[in-house]
Amino acid sequence: METVLIAAGVIGLIFLVLGLGTWVFAGLVAVALGSLVWLGDFNLDRAGVILSRILFRAGNSWELSAIPLFILMGELIFRSDISDRLFRGLEPWAQKVPGGILHTNVFGCAIFAAVSGSSAATTATIGKITTSELSRRGYDRNLSIGSLAGAGSLGLLIPPSIVMIVYGVQAEVSISQLFMAGVIPGLLIALLYSGYIVTVALSRPDKAPRRLTSDVSILSSLALLAPVIILILLVMGSIYSGIATPSEAAAVGVAATLVLLALERQLSWSLFKESLASTVLNSTMVCSILVAAALLSTAMGYLHLPRELAGYIASLELSPALLLVALALFYIMLGLFLDGISITVMSLPITLPIVIQAGFDPIWFGVFLVIMVELGQITPPVGFNLFVLQGLTGERIGRVAWSAIPFFVLMCLAAAIVSIYPGIVLWLPNYLSG
Repeated sequence: METVLIAAGVIGLIFLVLGLGTWVFAGLVAVALGSLVWLGDFNLDRAGVILSRILFRAGNSWELSAIPLFILMGELIFRSDISDRLFRGLEPWAQKVPGGILHTNVFGCAIFAAVSGSSAATTATIGKITTSELSRRGYDRNLSIGSLAGAGSLGLLIPPSIVMIVYGVQAEVSISQLFMAGVIPGLLIALLYSGYIVTVALSRPDKAPRRLTSDVSILSSLALLAPVIILILLVMGSIYSGIATPSEAAAVGVAATLVLLALERQLSWSLFKESLASTVLNSTMVCSILVAAALLSTAMGYLHLPRELAGYIASLELSPALLLVALALFYIMLGLFLDGISITVMSLPITLPIVIQAGFDPIWFGVFLVIMVELGQITPPVGFNLFVLQGLTGERIGRVAWSAIPFFVLMCLAAAIVSIYPGIVLWLPNYLSG
């Protein structure tokens, strides 16, 4: 119980610091430092040395290199007419469904997730393209932001996924099977999001005006979408063929985008310079939050909070169903103040043996864990997607978080569905490997 109270105190401190208007990076660093000094009985000098080392190590993480590269790819697309063609190509498909081009948020994120492996990069890239266009066309602001917050988290579930790679290494299971296992649940969540948008559009037409403005035929739309399809095939092909890692594939995507723009005579020094400048701003925002989260994760590790919380759950000796509920609550709690990789690394040595002993498949649990981590991406106070969208839209964090609540609930529903019907997760890897 003392551990639970300490965890609640840390969460409350984060709310307080961020509620005072402190920069997210500075606020998380302050909480990490304060937690070590006041709760961990570290002196200030020792705590500073520990955090400075983690700051350097996290800032030099190879995984982070994919984020600015994919953001640059999105910036180049955004400033060329490729983004306009993307909307004109998707519009004849989307406008036939209640909710209109709001569905491009969901399936745009799902498609980009298949080439990025990063939730933050997916949210930032698709959000950069869609937020202004949806606002200009009169779509409800909350629905636009919320659908982006939820769908952007698909970057962790739809392969390739950095969190899945970390889980596969720790759990000693096939990473390729994990990738296959994430496909159908990812599509399920995307369909739930689109279904919610359809429901809102039918009940409140003012929130998603259905204006049939496109005169582009379905066949012509494929030609308009061709540049994006080519880029996706190049990036996906380089990853799935084993030629490139996600970070290297991001470089392939940037290079392919530059070549495509050059061939279409759209590449100019001013376009490249503006894209680069915006990339620096956006990627600095995203990466600084990730680095600050690594500091907070380290502080939580020194306080032994994840391990003690997991141990407390194990001591309850719950049935398999109640165990899953307890683990879900446990991971949602961790997601309030830790990043996905830290959650996986710090909790898995305790939770995985418990899960396997209860009879759950480790491949299935990997997907369940990623869904729990996705929930943390849209849960305040430290929901990375919320802060990415705050930076993109200029809205207050409270409004962004409120807009994401329906999509948080839908993701909880998806977690319940895959728990009741585990075959949704296991069918594809079993079919392809069998």
